Amino acid sequence: MRSIAKITQKTAARKVQGMIDDPMDRIAQALERMSPPPADAPDFDRASAFLWHVEPDHLVPVHNVNGVALDLLIGIERVRDTLHANTLQFANGFAANNALLWGSRGMGKSSLVKAVHGDIVAAGLPLKLVEVQREDLPSIGRLLNLLRASDHRFVLYCDDLSFSHDDQHYKSLKAVLDGGIEGRPENVIFYATSNRRHLMPRDMIENERGGAINPSEATEEKVSLSDRFGLWLGFHPCTQDEYLDMIRGYCAAHEVKIDDDTLHAEAIEWQQTRGGRSGRVAWQYFTDLAGRQGLSV
Repeated sequence: MRSIAKITQKTAARKVQGMIDDPMDRIAQALERMSPPPADAPDFDRASAFLWHVEPDHLVPVHNVNGVALDLLIGIERVRDTLHANTLQFANGFAANNALLWGSRGMGKSSLVKAVHGDIVAAGLPLKLVEVQREDLPSIGRLLNLLRASDHRFVLYCDDLSFSHDDQHYKSLKAVLDGGIEGRPENVIFYATSNRRHLMPRDMIENERGGAINPSEATEEKVSLSDRFGLWLGFHPCTQDEYLDMIRGYCAAHEVKIDDDTLHAEAIEWQQTRGGRSGRVAWQYFTDLAGRQGLSV
């Protein structure tokens, strides 16, 4: 009887101990979710491009990058050649600059980044493209630590980057551009696209200047963020001739047949209905044209 009583007491003690430990376990699990363990490095040979995700941290391979051929990007030849040369230097292990591609919407900023990457990979250089969402910038330090240990070279890419007046994500970006005390990994470079040259609304900059005791100090930290990019590549509205040449280039590349007078009339009408010209509008007209001819692009 005594042995049975002892077993009962031990069982009860374990239950009590479990009740005491259970809240601590929950706290430990919550802390682990807030500060996840370092992500495992993926097999970077599986793909040439990756998407960075958080909660939990991991890189997802992208086997088919949605891009266009480099020679189809018409009307942006100067910035195209500049970014290609900078990226080629980096892929070959030489010094290169972070780049900010800014300017008119629909003029091929994100298409250029993907096209340059595709052209360099096609040439046999093992360059990796890693896309990061703006809202995931606070996790950028963890991503850099993951890439730092790799023998590959990486272009970090953030599309449509901009900040509002109460947005603190821009501070995380400095870890990529400046690297802090540890320094940016020598195998990582950062490219961003934005409609804004200074990555934030002009009215916000003017409001800060107007309400501050020292206007220059009030905006210096935020405005100077764009100064940390070694390359500023501006994209401006295209001319009508450039717009038509873009469409002709798409037609030639995809073997779409149309006489030039018809193309001219339809393309001009199309851009008028869209309220402007751009590379995006040119591609949208071409997509409609190819669809009417029963083609898939």
